[in-house]
Amino acid sequence: MSKLHIQTNQSQLEVVPERGGIITSWRVQGQEILYLDQERFANPELSVRGGIPILFPICGNLPNNTYTLNNKQYTLKQHGFARDLPWKFTDDYVTSETASLTLVLNSNEQTRAVYPFDFQVAFTYQIQGNTLEIRQKYTNLSTEPMPFSTGFHPYFLTVDKNQLKVEIPSQEYQDQITKETHSFNGDFDYNRDEIDVAFKQLSAKSATVTDYARKLKLTLEYDDTYSTLVFWTVKGKDYYCLEPWSAARNAINTGEHLSVLEPEATHAATIRLTANFF
Repeated sequence: MSKLHIQTNQSQLEVVPERGGIITSWRVQGQEILYLDQERFANPELSVRGGIPILFPICGNLPNNTYTLNNKQYTLKQHGFARDLPWKFTDDYVTSETASLTLVLNSNEQTRAVYPFDFQVAFTYQIQGNTLEIRQKYTNLSTEPMPFSTGFHPYFLTVDKNQLKVEIPSQEYQDQITKETHSFNGDFDYNRDEIDVAFKQLSAKSATVTDYARKLKLTLEYDDTYSTLVFWTVKGKDYYCLEPWSAARNAINTGEHLSVLEPEATHAATIRLTANFF
């Protein structure tokens, strides 16, 4: 499995195009920011737990993994297919201050069977200083409008979740497990087996997690494409996930915040992660 590496004087990035174009490592000042379960990663039958998986053309799961479009039913598994397919490396750019590489995913027979559209998705990963920027372009090459949602599932390495301070620009979240809505004051009960919550009413374009154990403050910035932030973690695992989604789960069925791209149109989106050690 070929790994691509780019680096600047402050950070390094590792990307594996054939495993869903995934970022597997991001190091800032020599310290790893991301978690990666190497055992799962080595098994192509298993979904990757770690790095920054790409979510497209849906975020989350669908009831019975199905959706209906033009009176026809299709099957799409959780988070879509982009994270499982090989992406193609097309371009890179490197100076001592900035480094970037671009990967492309094109529709094919396999994708059209579950998602009846021709498309091209191009991602540019850029590192500069202590910031990682992911610029995305979604192009509809079909003759019909193309509905989609998109997002990321970053796994951040942590050693003591009780020393995390989570700041999300929202007063409430929906618990995916119980479906209940709760008010949010920055605290989670990390003794629970699993935390899986979605913040939909976002009042700003950035969120932060301060990890006092690692002396690391992570800032996630996102543009207007993104309507939802998901926080997910599992008890006993050294990671937490803070995930920007363009739409909540099942949007392809409900239409809630669903992006619809006209034929031949392109939609651009950006997220930015900044890692500050203190």
